[in-house]
This record gives sequence, C-alpha cells and structure tokens, in this order.
Amino acid sequence: MSEIVNRIAQSAIISLNLEEIYPKEERVVFDLEPFLFQGLVIKEKDFRIALKEIDWSQYNNKWVAILCSADAIVPNWAFMLVATYLTGISRGYAVGNLETLEIMIVEECLSHLDLNSFQDRPVIVKGCSEFPIPLFAYGRIVSLVQSRAKSIMYGEPCSTVPLFKKSKS
Repeated sequence: MSEIVNRIAQSAIISLNLEEIYPKEERVVFDLEPFLFQGLVIKEKDFRIALKEIDWSQYNNKWVAILCSADAIVPNWAFMLVATYLTGISRGYAVGNLETLEIMIVEECLSHLDLNSFQDRPVIVKGCSEFPIPLFAYGRIVSLVQSRAKSIMYGEPCSTVPLFKKSKS
C-alpha cells in the first residue's frame, strides 16, 4: 500500500486566510449627537466637561467608529478630541461610520503582511470564512499581492478559481 502524500502541503503555494489575520474584537460607535447643544452645535467647554465624565474603559480593546449621526455642523477638532481619549484604550478607531472603520481595519491588518513572501509564488486567497470579511479586503489583497505573485487564485486548495497569472515575458 502506498503512502498518501499531501502534494498541496508540499508545494510552493501560499494559502492566505484573511480570517486568520482579521481582528474579531467588537466594533462600536461613539456618536457625538448626544453632546450637541440644542441638537445643532458643539459647545467646546460643555463638550470637554462631558468627555471627562465618560467611563472610557467601556471602549477597552474595541474598535470604535467616531461619528455624528445628527445633521449638524461639527468641527473637526471635536472628532479629534474624542480620539485622544480612545488612544491607548480602544483597539483602534476611525472618524466615520462602521464601514469606514472596517476599511481602516483592513488597511491596518494587511500592512503587517510580509509582501516579499509572495514573490514568484502561487497564492490562494481562502474563500469561505466563519467571520464576515469585508469585500474591500479581497480587492485590497489583490492590489498588494498581484505585482509579486506568480498567480492568484480564490477558494480552497482543492477547488480554486484562477484570478491572475503572471505572464512569462
């Protein structure tokens, strides 16, 4: 009886599972709307006092989207001031909605990849995941890897969809 050999495990193929590198910590919103005076404007002194009274530990190790859900003119410094309180407590934050936050998270995660490890190697971007990976992440990984990889495929090693193959010239 011959030994079963896993040729995929022995090949040069890199299997990239975004779920393994994508953070799963909770995402929350910090809304400036409750701090608006008469629902219209931020009064600096009152806003600063209110921020000092918040229990910021509730944002510990969470991803935070800082936004204002009201149709009001909010100065940029107000969002920035909230960010100063979240720094060092939250996992990370973005000024914008939850979609903006997810884009920022994707960029941060992928910035830690060693892109040289993909040089002239076939890459499979794993398709199925139990954790929702934003579509933006899949497009971003192609933009980062395509200039280096020999080929890019999507799916599982046993069943892939070819996406890109470097020309031999």
